[in-house]
This record gives sequence, C-alpha cells and structure tokens, in this order.
Amino acid sequence: MSTETSATTPEAAPSQGYGAVFRVKEFRAVFAAHLLSLLGVIVSEIALTVLVYELTESPLLSALTFALGMLPYLVGGTLFAGIADRYPARRVLVVCDLICAACVAVMIVPGTPVAALLALRVLIAAVAPVFTGTRMAALTDILGEGELYVLGRSILRIVSQSAQLAGFGVGGILLTIVSPRGAITLTLGTFLASAALLRFGTKARPARARGGATLMRESLAGARMVFADRRMRAQILLFWLPAMFIVAPEALAAPYAAHIGAGPAALGLMMCAMPVGHIAAELWVGTRLSAHTRSRIVFPIAAVGLLPYIGYVMAPGLGVTLLLLMLAGAGGAYVLGLDQWFVATVPEYLRGRAMTLMTAGLMTVQGAGMALAGLAAEFWPVHHVVTGAGVLGTAVSALLVWEARRAGARPDGHAPQSVTSPLSTG
Repeated sequence: MSTETSATTPEAAPSQGYGAVFRVKEFRAVFAAHLLSLLGVIVSEIALTVLVYELTESPLLSALTFALGMLPYLVGGTLFAGIADRYPARRVLVVCDLICAACVAVMIVPGTPVAALLALRVLIAAVAPVFTGTRMAALTDILGEGELYVLGRSILRIVSQSAQLAGFGVGGILLTIVSPRGAITLTLGTFLASAALLRFGTKARPARARGGATLMRESLAGARMVFADRRMRAQILLFWLPAMFIVAPEALAAPYAAHIGAGPAALGLMMCAMPVGHIAAELWVGTRLSAHTRSRIVFPIAAVGLLPYIGYVMAPGLGVTLLLLMLAGAGGAYVLGLDQWFVATVPEYLRGRAMTLMTAGLMTVQGAGMALAGLAAEFWPVHHVVTGAGVLGTAVSALLVWEARRAGARPDGHAPQSVTSPLSTG
C-alpha cells in the first residue's frame, strides 16, 4: 500500500472519528463486555481489600491484596501467552471471563480462608494479560489493521482510565450499602454478562496458529521472537519504558500532598489529574489528527513527555502540580501512533502472544516503577524523586527514540514485517 502523504491519501485524511468504530456491531459487544469486566475487577479489588482487612485486621495483607493484582501479570503474560494464538479468540475470552466468575463465586462463600482469597486474586490477575492480549489481537479481526483498530484501542484505553476513576468511587459508595461479600457478589454478574456478550456478540474465528510444542515453550518462543526482531523490540520498549517513569508522582501522591500541606481532597485531585490529561489528549488526537500525523508525533512526544516532572524541583503548590500532572498525562497520547506501528509490524501468527506480552510487561514495569519511586523516597525528598524520574526518564526515552529511529520502528507501509514462523499457521 502506498505511503504517500498527500491530502488525497487515507494516511493524510482526517480521522474518521470514534463514531465509525461504534458502527461495527461486534465492537459494540466487545466494548460493553470490556466495561462490565473492568468494573467487576475494580469493585472486586476494593471489596476484597476491605474483606481481607476485616478478617485479619492486617494492613500488610490488605495492601498485599492490591499488589497481587499486578505481580502475576509477568508470569501470566509470559508463560501463558501462547493461549492467545493457539486457540480461537472468542473461546479464550469467554473462558477467561468464566474463570474470573468462578474465582469470585468461591470468594463469596462464607468461611473461605484468607490464603484462598489471595490465591484466587492471583489467579484472576494471571488470567488478565491473556484476556487483554487476546482481545487486542481480536480487534484486528473485527476492525481491521488500520484506522478503526487504532481508534478502537484508544476507546478501550480511555474507558479503562475512566473506569478506574469512577470505579473506585462506585466501589466506595457500594460498600456503604452492602457488605464486602455483597459487593463481590455483584461482580460475579459482571463477569458472566461479559462472557455472554462475547459469546453471542462476536463471531467464531479460527486460531491464528496450531501449536507444535508445549504451551510454555510456545509462549516463551513468542517472547524470543518479539525481542529478537529489532523493530518489534524498539516498539515494545516505547510502550514500556516511559510508562515505568510516569507512575512516580502517582506512587508518591500521598507523601507529596503531606509535604505541601494539602488535604485528602487535594490528594484525590492529584490522583485524577494525570488520567484526565491523558483522556483529553487521546480524545483530541484520535478525533482531530490523521493517521499520518499521529504516526509523525510518536517520536517527539515520547522523547519529551516526561519533561513536566522537572517542574517538581521547586516543590510547587497544588495548582501547578495539577497542571504538571495533566501535561504529563497528555504526553501519553503518542501511543495511538505506536499502536498502528505495532500491529503493522507484528506478523499475524504472532499477534496474540506479542500483544499479551506487551500488556503484561506494561503492568509489570509500572509496578516496578512505583516500587522504585517509593524506595527512592526513603532516601531523598519526594519532590526530588519525581524530578529525578523526569530527568532520568527523559534521558532514557530520548535514547530509546534514537534507537527506534535507527531500527526503523516506524513502518514504511501497513504490511507486517516478514518473520519466519517456526509453527504451522492456522
């Protein structure tokens, strides 16, 4: 396909807008299922944290309940990624939802030991990257590999950020009305509804590849293929590394609010500022910019997106802090162009594993970034830690952009790069 950028080409044409995505019937089912399962996960996380604390009165175990939502991503996304390509996507998505529903059903049984509750939380978290990666790959079947795919991914990402903002509020209100087990019971319905929407609202399609090895070997082989290819490696690192640094202010929001003498309300505003900036920027980029322009801004925005954190050096008050956080959040809109690069580069037979690995790695590096920011704050003032994250993150991002340019991370066309498959394609 031609990559000419004149005004008459699709690349230079204005965005079709998000409305075009919702005109695809299958996507509407995926969207509704995504919203339901996401709310189910968020509410169950809150309710389970409260339930564990009520049963143990241990702040450590209560906090561990949240941490266990991130830690298994690396294991699930690395060792089980082969599921996304080996089995039909619809079947994988429905089974993942049913596994989560079964875990929740056991959680609500009175007398379930705390150890079992935590183990079930780990299982749900291990399933999550397989579900997300499979859904991302399935979107290319539903929406194609071009503009609609990018906008569809953008919608799901915006919903995820919005649901996190709303979900914690809804979960908190819900817990004033029903018990923690009652709130978890409601999430059982969301997982089952999501499974039904995916089963009856999307088409059955064959698996992308037939497994010729054990699942674990197949999954690890997929990871090796992704990192052995210079272009794919550069692209996946562009997703991961800036995200590792961008979470520093979020991890340190409470101590920073205390440092500037702000109250709980200010802390809530600080936690919301970055997602609000990201949602606003992504909506604008997805609506107003052409696919060609979105591709052109990936490198410059990725390189400078963390610069607002340098403003923390003066320990600014609440107003300036909120502005800095919103600017940093807005910088994340470069991922729309990066989404298109990734889907154009990854071969179809590898797509499910590559996207599962990308999702798992993203959650893992964010968790690592939060932990490292917290560790650094034990030795240096909080505002210096955030400033350092901005300086170091900008340097790392600039080096990564330099490498990505040399690797040709921006595809010249829309055809996936030729990579020889060690498996028979399905």
